[in-house]
Amino acid sequence: MARDGYVVPVDPQAVTSVKKKTQPARSWILVDATGQGTILDADKHAIMNRVQIHARDLRILDPLLSYPSTILGREGAIVLNLEHIKAIITSEEVLLRDPMDENVIPVVEELQRRLPPANVFRQGHGNGKDYTGGQLDVEAGEEDESPFEFRALEVALEAICSFLAARTTELETAAYPALDELTSKISSRNLDRVRKLKSAMTRLTARVQKVRDELEQLLDDDDDMADLYLSRKLAGVSSPASGSGGANWFLASPTIGSKISRASRASLATVHGDENDVEELEMLLEAYFMQIDSTLNKLTTLREYIDDTEDYINIQLDNHRNQLIQLELYLSSGTVCLTIYSLVAGVFGMNIPYTWNDNHGYMFKWVVIVTGAFCASLFVVLMTYARYKGLVGS
Repeated sequence: MARDGYVVPVDPQAVTSVKKKTQPARSWILVDATGQGTILDADKHAIMNRVQIHARDLRILDPLLSYPSTILGREGAIVLNLEHIKAIITSEEVLLRDPMDENVIPVVEELQRRLPPANVFRQGHGNGKDYTGGQLDVEAGEEDESPFEFRALEVALEAICSFLAARTTELETAAYPALDELTSKISSRNLDRVRKLKSAMTRLTARVQKVRDELEQLLDDDDDMADLYLSRKLAGVSSPASGSGGANWFLASPTIGSKISRASRASLATVHGDENDVEELEMLLEAYFMQIDSTLNKLTTLREYIDDTEDYINIQLDNHRNQLIQLELYLSSGTVCLTIYSLVAGVFGMNIPYTWNDNHGYMFKWVVIVTGAFCASLFVVLMTYARYKGLVGS
């Protein structure tokens, strides 16, 4: 066929099927600024092109790989990996992985409730939609003061902190009664139960510690926190080079104004002077850092309680061991004394003629009595010496 000048066409469906086999699509949910959720079945290349991140950043969100808790700020997105919450946050939308997971569903519902700005709630209320009253409008209005990415980040941090705090409470509820029962009765069943609880506590402590370390690392680096200001970076790129003219142009632009919040629009006039101001994000991270640190302190207290219980159990076991040693010492001392007594009785009981035993029949009785008294005295001396050395109790 090549000699005839023909080229065999490639079946596009076959190529597509090969790509799907090598790069399987993953389930994502997209939540936009109005709170609308859309299920997406996209591969990693589609996600990378949509949010403009590198493959190494997307690899962090792969559930098949084990990566620690991470919050990364990129040029146009925030890559979030907090336990089961694996999300990509931009200035306009949130991409959340595995939306059908039972632990992710509450996060999606909370995002849909809190991401829409206050005017969306007021419009919905005016259209006759039923909302829970003025309190929800006030909360939405307060949340609208922050940029979109911060509202989404706050939902994720609140969800993971609440999740870990709930797991800690469950562990405490099961651990403290089990430890108290172990102190009252040492048994194989109670020991195995406490062992499993200690293993669960160790794993949970490591998970909480990773989240805490990530928040602490962010709080210690202003540059990393500044990278999370997506709306500020978008405003800086979109605004012209002139100062006041750029601010007026931005405030009059409906396109850019729909992308970032009122707080970002109010600060655009001083965007160049405040580009290193991270006070708002720092306050947000500090609030959840204190919450996760409180959870870690509860786990530390539980670990100390487990260690104290182990020390108490070891003391009890040492006491039982000492009692066994004391009994063994009693038996050994009695055995030595009886051995001496039996030796003397055996010598006199042998059927061997002794010349000195002639006409001295009372000698056997006196020897047995003296030997018995000697053995009893030896037993008392050994016990006194052992008690003096602390080998047995008083």
